[in-house]
Amino acid sequence: MHFIGSAPVTFTWLGVLFLTTIAQHVLPRWHLLEVLRKDSTNLHHLASDPIRVLITSLLWLDGAAWWPYLLMFCLFLAPAERWLGHLRFVIAGLIAHIVATYASEGYLYWQIQEAMISPRYLNARDIGVSYFAVGIIGLLTYHIARPWRWLYLVIALAYCIGAVAISPMFTPVGHLVALFVGFACYPLARGRPGSPVDPLRLMSLWRFRHPPTPVQ
Repeated sequence: MHFIGSAPVTFTWLGVLFLTTIAQHVLPRWHLLEVLRKDSTNLHHLASDPIRVLITSLLWLDGAAWWPYLLMFCLFLAPAERWLGHLRFVIAGLIAHIVATYASEGYLYWQIQEAMISPRYLNARDIGVSYFAVGIIGLLTYHIARPWRWLYLVIALAYCIGAVAISPMFTPVGHLVALFVGFACYPLARGRPGSPVDPLRLMSLWRFRHPPTPVQ
């Protein structure tokens, strides 16, 4: 319970996503598509009703599986909230969400203008928590102990850059932008208390609490 109580924003949000994921399974498909389209941060909605869709798009998952987000929230977002504090956590994530949304949709608009993709993408579905989460993952780099920090950084960059290279569409571009926004949010992390995360120390604690069973 302490693990959950120490990151109330993360786990309250995760609970909301659990409920909306259930709704995705319960609602008729036509109704679900209409709801997701209505809450999407596509070019049309960003021009006509940006504040609403920037908020409501964070309440849905782009897919029917909830458990991968449970892992991501526990491994990255909850530790980040405990380290940054609730307000700084929300501010950093929202900055990443907003900047990456506009950057990715701007890139999409450029693709449409250059006739690289169909104009129907003006109403492309763009919902989910990934820009917020990737921004926090980027900011969390500063809470990893050296030299593990550099390995963490290389893996995060390789994943996002590789995704853009494989599929240069607006969502991977948005993830890459969100990662760099997370890096740029360093002023929110400067001077935060708490020891950096050290994987070797965590492994030592695990071994101390779970000693190997002696062979009979």
